[in-house]
Amino acid sequence: MDIDCLLSKKVQDINPSKIRKFFDLAAEVEDVISLSVGEPDFFTPWVIRNEAIKTIESRRQVYSANAGMLALRKEISKYTERKIGVKYNPKTDIVVTVGGSEAIDIAIRAIIDDGDEVIIPEPSFVCYAPIVKLAGGVPVIIETTVEEKFKLTPSSFEKAITPKTKLLILPYPNNPTGAIMTKEDLEPIADILRKHNIAVVSDEIYSELTYSAQHFSITQFEDIKERTILINGFSKSFAMTGWRLGYLCANEKFVQQILKIHQYAIMCSPTVSQYAAITALKNCDEEVQKMKEEYNVRRRYCVAEFNRLGLECFTPEGAFYVFPSIKSTGMSSDEFCEKLLHEKKVAVIPGNAFGDSGDGYIRVSYAYSLKHLSDAIKKIGEFLNHS
Repeated sequence: MDIDCLLSKKVQDINPSKIRKFFDLAAEVEDVISLSVGEPDFFTPWVIRNEAIKTIESRRQVYSANAGMLALRKEISKYTERKIGVKYNPKTDIVVTVGGSEAIDIAIRAIIDDGDEVIIPEPSFVCYAPIVKLAGGVPVIIETTVEEKFKLTPSSFEKAITPKTKLLILPYPNNPTGAIMTKEDLEPIADILRKHNIAVVSDEIYSELTYSAQHFSITQFEDIKERTILINGFSKSFAMTGWRLGYLCANEKFVQQILKIHQYAIMCSPTVSQYAAITALKNCDEEVQKMKEEYNVRRRYCVAEFNRLGLECFTPEGAFYVFPSIKSTGMSSDEFCEKLLHEKKVAVIPGNAFGDSGDGYIRVSYAYSLKHLSDAIKKIGEFLNHS
């Protein structure tokens, strides 16, 4: 039997995530210091955990509505209005998903037909282009640069638009670079969108984690909101990665089609996590702020230390990653990361895991304690001195 002939060519043509590759490699190295995973080192706030315990003890672990519990959708609606001043109807405009990742997947699949083009600024999170390909679409990559602070520029966006363009991905605050798009940055992007019939998926999973400016969402332009699917979730801001809960907010016409995919593929998100998320949105603003303040300390420390080591480091304005350049070493991103792992037992992610334009950089997560970061950076310094 030829198993290869039975497998989808679309799937076979997609490369596995380099993030997972280096995570798995690191797992095989004893006493490794990992800065590779974007997972908060904070405990989920106790009030959230306690609500989950009460939910389990009261035997409320039953299916919810496909779109998610209405009580949670109401809290999400209040949250978006409180945070960015944008209103969504909890009955028609919100879908609770299994993490932000599912939200991205079903949003793209609900929009893209075979041959449709999707504009994706890179470096950016690893899932966008593969999901577009699985949906039959064509990723159109815009390479952002450190000189432009890794932002999507109006000129590069306009040049990338063709008659086949159907969707723009806006991955800000950005993983891996930490770049953000301010209101002033987004205004010319919105002007270009107004001239074309193009949808937007705005991935704002790191919206709570901005440091130099308050987060601004493109949905705050009312006429652009109608064409935008807003993605967010609980993993990063509330330290709830393993709870697998995200959501999307969009025009009812988008939601009606998105919900079909969610119904057949997932049915509903975990009910225990949904109850816990209601408490998160109601009661955890202070805990989120405390985590953000600690991330900010780590951010400043990492930027200063990498610059001290001679690895020029862009100052991130969002998320919890730094993206230092390793071009001065003469090594590719893959070579640098593999040698660092084997010689000094420190795991970081090669920048080209996030697109070809990321080669010459590494992604370092500072979702770790200062002691953990200090130990790792010391070893990176030793590695550089002996390379």
